[in-house]
Amino acid sequence: MQDVIIIGGGLAGLVSAIELTRAGFGVTLVERKTYPFHKVCGEYVSNEVRPYIESLGVNLDALDAARITEFWLSAPSGKLLRSPLDLGGFGISRYVLDNELYHLGLAAGVDFRLGQSVENVTFNDDQFSVELATGEPLTARLVLGTFGKRTKLDKTLDRAFMHEPSPYVGVKYHISGIDFPNDVIALHNFPDGYCGMSAIESDKYCFCYLTTRANVRANGNIAAMEKAVMYRNPHLRAVFEEATFLYDRPEVINEVSFAPKKAVENHILMAGDAAGLITPLCGNGMAMAIHGAKLASGLATRFLHNETDRATLERAYQAGWSRLFGRRLWVGRTVQNLFGQSWLSEAAIAAFGAVKPALRTVMKQTHGEVIPV
Repeated sequence: MQDVIIIGGGLAGLVSAIELTRAGFGVTLVERKTYPFHKVCGEYVSNEVRPYIESLGVNLDALDAARITEFWLSAPSGKLLRSPLDLGGFGISRYVLDNELYHLGLAAGVDFRLGQSVENVTFNDDQFSVELATGEPLTARLVLGTFGKRTKLDKTLDRAFMHEPSPYVGVKYHISGIDFPNDVIALHNFPDGYCGMSAIESDKYCFCYLTTRANVRANGNIAAMEKAVMYRNPHLRAVFEEATFLYDRPEVINEVSFAPKKAVENHILMAGDAAGLITPLCGNGMAMAIHGAKLASGLATRFLHNETDRATLERAYQAGWSRLFGRRLWVGRTVQNLFGQSWLSEAAIAAFGAVKPALRTVMKQTHGEVIPV
């Protein structure tokens, strides 16, 4: 029996695995892909987690992470607002960052099961049984669920949000060859969607957008929708016409839902997108995943040292997670309602332009304080 099984090897899973293995516990991490790999993600990280992630051994400067200090917001018509980012952040691809954390996990002694997926998780007699798709059974005292936005396992566990509408699709490219500042993250609105763009390592940019599946269907496919809809925003048109697109095809994720989730389900501690998905409009999901992993691994350490019981662990984790992220998610869902329809997006941006402190206030509500190391 392992002390901990972690299902999913994104940021939350990798950080938790590193922390718990370094604390002396036996940790198995199951990930269906093999590193390095791309993920649909805005690839901007708030500086609230920079000191902490560097304390784990990640040298962001050596990885050429871009330093982000300014935010741009455009309406579908192209009207542009600019605002400083009070805390700032950095841009780095998941391809690079996740791979770096994976190698730190290997060095720490994490037992990685790559190219494998989990079929089911059951809890009996105060321990977990985890069934891999290969049929191999694993057992552990504790399971962390860090398996992303929406998976087959969510359905198997019959999580409530799986019964809610999931109307969104996310699309990501890496691009180069554009005249765009390396210290800016831009959010460009278009009818029924918005697109984030910011620098990452090696003079590249992440270009990632969210729209509705109905918007894609109405235009036939993603490429046709981009030309028919996204080109209406002159900033986006310039990118499509001038940039070099570095993927053969975009990374795509379907059935994205922002419905609330529980941080503890079937005694599993959820972290990252598995615990709650913030709207990309607020651009801070990576920091939340890292911060949530720190919370989960700290409380798990106390439980595994028999300093607290399972019920207390679960209550403390749910309360801590809600305290750290509950308001951010609510603000994200609320602000997202101001965008999507062109006239409403134009009105919202006009209002932010008329009351300039309002935009900075909203951004501050979706970011936390710097994590103490």
